Amino acid sequence: MPLQYLKTIAQTAAPTFEESARAKLIAQLWTQLTHTWGRSATLDDVGNVQLRLGPPVGKALVLAAHLDTVFAAATDVSVRIDESQKPSRWVGPGCGDNSSSLAVLTAFLRDLELHGLRRPLWLVANVGEEGLGDLLGAKALLAQENPNIGAFVAVDGYLGLAVTQPVGVRRYRASFHTAGGHSWGERTPSAIRALAQAITALYNIPLPSYPRSTLNVGTVEGGTSVNSIPAKASLLLDLRSLEGEALATLEHQAKSCLEAVADAHGARLELERVGDRPAGDLNNTQLLKLVRQAAQGTGLEIKTTSSSTDANAAAPYGIPALALGVYLGGNAHRLDEWIAPASLERGKGLLERFVALYQRFPLE
Repeated sequence: MPLQYLKTIAQTAAPTFEESARAKLIAQLWTQLTHTWGRSATLDDVGNVQLRLGPPVGKALVLAAHLDTVFAAATDVSVRIDESQKPSRWVGPGCGDNSSSLAVLTAFLRDLELHGLRRPLWLVANVGEEGLGDLLGAKALLAQENPNIGAFVAVDGYLGLAVTQPVGVRRYRASFHTAGGHSWGERTPSAIRALAQAITALYNIPLPSYPRSTLNVGTVEGGTSVNSIPAKASLLLDLRSLEGEALATLEHQAKSCLEAVADAHGARLELERVGDRPAGDLNNTQLLKLVRQAAQGTGLEIKTTSSSTDANAAAPYGIPALALGVYLGGNAHRLDEWIAPASLERGKGLLERFVALYQRFPLE
């Protein structure tokens, strides 16, 4: 059962940019499971765990599950069993996203028959999917290995869902700088006032009804004390769209808005792009057919959706890609996140059937 791995994985903290402890754990587990084959997992330059199986010739199917969670290192990531629910649930921060996917991938490896692989199969536990990680691990892998990859599957999300359309994302840190000073003795511009005006102006940007696009100011910070005119204030801005052209237009509007507010308030604007998740075509029509064929007879109906996942990183290379869910749960990115424990075995079965089909009907 994948559950034998889940608690250990989920209770090993892995904030974005601090995944090394969990990466070491996964590398040890995967190496233990393959040492009789003379194989071992390795860490690449950015911290991804990689395990390459199958013949050395041909383009690889990549199964990638991200290591990181949205929770800070100090968060209590204990997993508990909630018996008040029928059937019972396992509850804990990050126990689903993406610890359950890593547990399923590990159990998949445990039961894999190496001699049955006709084509290369790469298992990857990658860094930097969440937040400002900006798909660091997936981007690095694809930038280096794209000629050798036939398809990329992000093992991520809820069982029965396949993410087939990537949501493009641009993220900025906008900082307003002024001279600051004493709140009574000075009359210098306020960086926080400029920030407040900027937020209002950003939310007044008209968003298209199609393609779906969103704008969100996720965090704000600034100031030093109640009786000081703030000399610096900053925000983190998240822009999203289903189409690249619409995203570029929204990005231009947002930057122009921020620059205009800074000029009006006599503030200096520092604008830093901190995220760029590409939109585009994931070329996954045939890949989705294999997923749906794998789900036949299992009682699962595969529904498609759009989201921002590691699969986005494949778009610039034209590599067939999607994200495939392998567990049931809820409350993702919350302290009370939960999973349905029996669902992980079903997710593992779906993954096994999909890989077997891909071995027979590769997309290359």
